Amino acid sequence: MQNEWNQILQHIKQWVKEAGEEQLRRMDQPVRINEKSAAIDLVTEMDIWTENFLLNKIRQHYPGHSILTEESGIHNGEEGYKWVIDPIDGTTNYAHGFPLFCISIAVQQNGDTVIGVVYVPALNELYEAVKGQGAFLNGRPIQVSSRKKLNQSVVTTGFPYDRATEPNNNVRHFVNVVTKVRDIRRTGSAAYDLCQVAAGRFDGYWELKLNPWDIEAGMLLVNEAKGKTKAVKQEKGYYVLAGNPYIFEILDGLIDER
Repeated sequence: MQNEWNQILQHIKQWVKEAGEEQLRRMDQPVRINEKSAAIDLVTEMDIWTENFLLNKIRQHYPGHSILTEESGIHNGEEGYKWVIDPIDGTTNYAHGFPLFCISIAVQQNGDTVIGVVYVPALNELYEAVKGQGAFLNGRPIQVSSRKKLNQSVVTTGFPYDRATEPNNNVRHFVNVVTKVRDIRRTGSAAYDLCQVAAGRFDGYWELKLNPWDIEAGMLLVNEAKGKTKAVKQEKGYYVLAGNPYIFEILDGLIDER
């Protein structure tokens, strides 16, 4: 089974490099932007192009696999594998020409995430993990940080698209945490945030109302980097918490989302 997973991994790494190159090539060109659920929930023509590019590659090489994508939803297959894809995580960043965005791909077997890849084209950073084999950044092993005190930690979070209309918008948690940490970062990409926890650059992360394509690859990376994660299904999406083992427990006590 490990050999099969590694073969799939090699295909993913090749495909995200190709897609990322095209994303960068078109980044400074005029791009069509549409709104989805709100004025701040965007989709660009490159989201669609990247998704179609990946769908075609998967159908060509793994025609029996199921696929779940952000833009077109579920594509059913007959085998036990399911791909979970975010073609551009950080679409708002991309649409505004801010080069912090990534391609996130997870592969599940019988409901268990076994492969995770996150590629950040503008930084040429490729994060990869296969279940049981550790986590890597550009081929080098990575591991979560070892900080134990919250006031010495940098953590990261984000805010949901409905933050202006719904009271459960993470503001209360943000206010509670920001005075207790060294600092908080807001990158605009859940997948990238999880990778930074896996790499030990950030010590913890939490966010509300996330979707599987936002988190599946990144959560595997954190777990394989010896961190801790949890995802709690709520009325709207998932509440996700991740961190090194020490900061995870402290944040879990501060953030009341069960």
